[in-house]
Amino acid sequence: MVLLRRMLGEALRRRRQDQHRTLREVSSAARVSLGYLSEIERGQKEASSELLAAICAALGVRLADLLREVSDDLELAEFAVGGPARVGVPMTGMPPMAGMPARGGTSTAVVERAA
Repeated sequence: MVLLRRMLGEALRRRRQDQHRTLREVSSAARVSLGYLSEIERGQKEASSELLAAICAALGVRLADLLREVSDDLELAEFAVGGPARVGVPMTGMPPMAGMPARGGTSTAVVERAA
């Protein structure tokens, strides 16, 4: 099974090591304990969005760029293990999501962007 927290941790570690920085340097800059950052990098802890933003800022990386990288890696990993998120293969046996129409229905969604 592919775990998002593990893939996020791997991406953060890769970015930190590419910069030749220590856990201590990044944890200090992000204002997170060294042990907790280490657990995040090893995929043992799930970081909140606020903590991910702080770590990204400490690394000089945009959160959107990190998440895009992880999304791409996740897609490849799921494809490799034959996971449920394969392109063109419908998921069966799953009830429709709340607020979403059943197949064949139409819906209009409004998305608001934060200013």
